[in-house]
Amino acid sequence: MATRTENAAAEIDPRTAPATDRGHPVLPSRQRLPDRGRDCHALIVPLPAPVDPAAVRRRLDEAGRRCAGLRTSRLWETAVPTPRNTPAARRRLRTEALRPVRDDSFPLRAVLVRYSDGTAHLVLVADRRRVARTVLARLAATALSGTDHGEDDAPLPVTGATAAPAVPWAPVDWGLGDPNRRAVVSGRPLVLPPAAVSGKLLLGAVALATARYQGEGTVEVGYLDPGSGGQDVRVLRVGEIDEEQGPARLLAQLDHTSPAAAGPELPAVGLVVSDADDHTYLPALAPLFPLTLHCAQRADGRVEASAWFDEGTISPHVAESFCASVERLAARLATEPGESALSALPLMSPETTAEVLRLGGAGRRLGTTGRIDRRFEDVARRFPDAVALVDEGGELTYRQLDERADAVAAGLRGLGIAPATRVGVCLDRGATLVVALLGILKAGCAYVPMDFGYPADRLTYIVDDAQLALVIGDSAHFPEIPDVRVVGPDELGEARDPADATAAGRHGSPADAAYVIYTSGSTGRPKGVVVPHRNVTALLEATATDFALGPDDVWTLFHSSAFDFSVWEIWGCLLTGGRLVVVSYWTARDTDEFHRLLAEQRVTVLNQTPSAFTQLVRADRSAKDELSVRLLVFGGEPLDVQVLAPWFARHSPSWCRVVNMFGITETTVHVTAKTVTPADLVAGSRSVGRALPGWSLSVRDTRGRVLPPGAAGEIHVGGAGVADGYLGRPELTAQRFVVDEATGERLYRSGDKGRLRPDGLLDHLGRLDNQVKIRGHRIELDEIRSVLAGDPAVSAAAVVVGQDSPHDSASRRIDAYVVLDRNRARNTHIRQILDNARRILPDYMVPSTLTEIPAVPLTANGKPDVTRLPPPARAATADHRPHVEERTLVPDATPPDDGLGREILEIWEKILKTAVARSDNFFELGGNSLLVVHVLTTMRERGLPRVTLRDFYANSTADQFIGLVEGARGSVMP
Repeated sequence: MATRTENAAAEIDPRTAPATDRGHPVLPSRQRLPDRGRDCHALIVPLPAPVDPAAVRRRLDEAGRRCAGLRTSRLWETAVPTPRNTPAARRRLRTEALRPVRDDSFPLRAVLVRYSDGTAHLVLVADRRRVARTVLARLAATALSGTDHGEDDAPLPVTGATAAPAVPWAPVDWGLGDPNRRAVVSGRPLVLPPAAVSGKLLLGAVALATARYQGEGTVEVGYLDPGSGGQDVRVLRVGEIDEEQGPARLLAQLDHTSPAAAGPELPAVGLVVSDADDHTYLPALAPLFPLTLHCAQRADGRVEASAWFDEGTISPHVAESFCASVERLAARLATEPGESALSALPLMSPETTAEVLRLGGAGRRLGTTGRIDRRFEDVARRFPDAVALVDEGGELTYRQLDERADAVAAGLRGLGIAPATRVGVCLDRGATLVVALLGILKAGCAYVPMDFGYPADRLTYIVDDAQLALVIGDSAHFPEIPDVRVVGPDELGEARDPADATAAGRHGSPADAAYVIYTSGSTGRPKGVVVPHRNVTALLEATATDFALGPDDVWTLFHSSAFDFSVWEIWGCLLTGGRLVVVSYWTARDTDEFHRLLAEQRVTVLNQTPSAFTQLVRADRSAKDELSVRLLVFGGEPLDVQVLAPWFARHSPSWCRVVNMFGITETTVHVTAKTVTPADLVAGSRSVGRALPGWSLSVRDTRGRVLPPGAAGEIHVGGAGVADGYLGRPELTAQRFVVDEATGERLYRSGDKGRLRPDGLLDHLGRLDNQVKIRGHRIELDEIRSVLAGDPAVSAAAVVVGQDSPHDSASRRIDAYVVLDRNRARNTHIRQILDNARRILPDYMVPSTLTEIPAVPLTANGKPDVTRLPPPARAATADHRPHVEERTLVPDATPPDDGLGREILEIWEKILKTAVARSDNFFELGGNSLLVVHVLTTMRERGLPRVTLRDFYANSTADQFIGLVEGARGSVMP
């Protein structure tokens, strides 16, 4: 008799493997199983003492001779020096049972595992395609008693076909597996009610759990029925699960679900249901599906069930959570009355739900928060002579900034502006802007920032919606609005008693509104978000220690005051004693100038949107000036970590910390923080980190139920950053700001899709609605569509986002499509419609392309089908030919020379991805501020004359720009 001692399926680490057997004869314990295990099956037969190995071998030989196509195989024997029910015995049995056959000439292997108590197991392993389960059962019966219990004396069927290639698995987004652990298989026992084996109950529990994990009512569940031979893998396609129905309706629905042939990929979860006997049958030696549930009912009524999963696709934590959900749902389906709704069946226990909420930061409270102006005054008292503010006009110390802000507050009081009043601010970036904002807060009022470049229509709307009586700005550049006074900052500084004016602010509360920032709205108009003082001071309390923010830091004010990133830049700096360098409009758009400013001012804390940073990286690669940035913070839009590769090549993460922060205006700028390392680039991480202290995160389904880690849903934010709501919009506030019935906590429904990981990290997966982020600005595409559709010449409109380069966010653009009403638009061309939109929309929301179409394509459900829209007519706004999708370069009256002119046109064509003529305007061809930087950077890399950003905007027609560059070249020639 042959003996065997080697371990062909070595365990990863038996010492640390979880003790999950719990009486199961075979359960994988973090073993690396070969792929061929999916093609093999096994039957494990207990042999009572005493065992006669010679008799077992003789009986198997006899049975083998009766099998057509089955060559005589030896009986291997393995001796285990422990009793049968010990961990060592189970490990040995597991090793033999999970070791597939590898020789096509011998499709069957028999092993006798003997124990020190005289008992044994007979393990039969075979190629599943060649040796059916019925063959294994008859071989086992013969080995036990010497009698073949098969019908008649027909030969046992053994086919000569080799196993077909295994069907690949579909990706499992919620599995969170580690690709480096592919083929590492773990097992977990399942506790199921006796009714689970019959009546489709287990299938119902699995289908319902899968539907909630994947966020879709229609699911596929893999299926293999060993009773039919155990050879063919099938798929059960469960139609839309209506959670308003009861368990009885669901089970009735499953009764009419028939197995179908497997498609090109197998689903995430599969079932293997065995018939009742005293043997242990393994339909495969490795999971047939990423998560495979085995279920068998023994003769005594016991249900023996387990789950096998591949850690390369399903993480142990997610597998544990999913299995616990199946157990819970199966138990409830077996006991719930038929009329109760499925929606009432929880996926997790209350204890598990509470643990998931704690994982997302729930329960972590901050200390006392205060007002912005008072915190600033505390800093000013500690560092009165330190430089607080720097712009192109000079510097202000903390004492000087405090005094000037007091003067503004006094001026507001002198004009009769009472505390709690909203005051508009429309100033270009500079020291005066910061003085005005701080002065408004000192007066106990809330500031409403408006970008200096907004069109008159948008400024008028904000003034009316916020009910502003006073705007601090330039009356020469602000629209005349009845009953609205526009005053310059200098006028406000003429008050006589600033101490009396700031008394209102000192008596104010941290709960008072600090600012109202307007964001894009789906109804066609922006909406104001009301944020109190305490939210901003809480943000600093949550981050200052971790980021080591202090008086040695130098920040930049790079972003518009109407963009909430500026809240972080201004108050993050001034409330921690830092020096704030105001970046002018043109410097912010000229990356070479901006890089030079960063170096000259020795900026240590830099905040950027990924779109803007993409351009800065290109300038940094060729710049000679050394930067002093120690903290680089990303926000405003999703970060593609690949853009950081050249930065890490020049700036070591050991002295420049890179942090990706996810946030929303309604939750006070930032919600999470994730330190990004070069390892994240390799992994392609989409993580935005953990919730800040005092903030909380939970991922929930459409019914507001908390989802377990791995499952994707809508990100809900709670805690210290949640805003008061939308100004003057109680219905919208009630819709987006909700109260958790379980905890009583107020939450903001972000509209962002995400998933929580078992370690508390959040993956950001995009938007659930029609909102997008472009160059850091939050944009509702429906607002743009509403403006276009409101044009009298337009009968219908559609708006989408296009992107030429998947890894260059600067190439993102807004593509719009319109259906013209020819009865009203006989003399209207496409450019007029776009010009009309510019009078209403801010520059960053104006479509880059506008294409006329005969009709908006619709889906079967009558919704716009954006996948069927034609390519955008990139040059439509320039040449009045909306149906032309590509332009052919034609000779102009003044053709470009063979050198410089031609090279510049080629650069424009490459970056705009369309043909360019000398009469074309860069911005009418779809250009934007970031693509301008692309052009200037490319010119510098080619050694062409340097052109400032301001000059580019002033010479945006190709012919003008070529003349400008030719002139610059001539001025530097000897």
